[in-house]
Amino acid sequence: MAKKIFPKEDVCVGCHLCEVYCVYAHSKYKKPNIKAHELVKLYIKHKDSKPTPKILIEEKSGTWTTFALQCRHCDDAPCTKACITGAMKRLEDGRIICDEEKCVGCWSCIMACPHGAVRRGENKKAASKCDLCLELGEPACVKNCPNEALEVKEV
Repeated sequence: MAKKIFPKEDVCVGCHLCEVYCVYAHSKYKKPNIKAHELVKLYIKHKDSKPTPKILIEEKSGTWTTFALQCRHCDDAPCTKACITGAMKRLEDGRIICDEEKCVGCWSCIMACPHGAVRRGENKKAASKCDLCLELGEPACVKNCPNEALEVKEV
C-alpha cells in the first residue's frame, strides 16, 4: 500500500502555511520547533533562494474554494513514462520522486502530469514535486496545517 496526501476542501482556508512549511522542510535553514510567524519571516527574507513549494494552494477566483494540489503518486504515473532520462521514478515504497541530478529540464513530466502537480524547481533546471517528506516521519504540510485540511492515507 502506498501513502498519499488527500486535501479536505471543506476545511482549507487558503492560508498557504502548507506551502511555507513545505519550503522550510526542503530548505537549508533549520530550527527546531519554529513558530509560524518566525517561519513566514524566514520565508520572506530568503525568497530569492527558497526551494519551490512541492504543494500548491489553488484558489478559485471569486469564491472561498481553496484546496491543496500536490503529487498523487499515481499508480500508472504518466510523469515517469514521459521522463526521457529516468529522473522521475517510483521508489519501492510507492513514492514518485525526481532525481534532480538526472533531470535535464525537458519538462515532459510537467506536460504528462494530469493533476498539474509537477512544476519547475527553484533553479529552473529540475522538476519539483511532492516527495511526501517520509524522511521527516510525516509530510510537513500535513503536520503543520492549522485546520487539518490535509491528511495522509494508505491506499
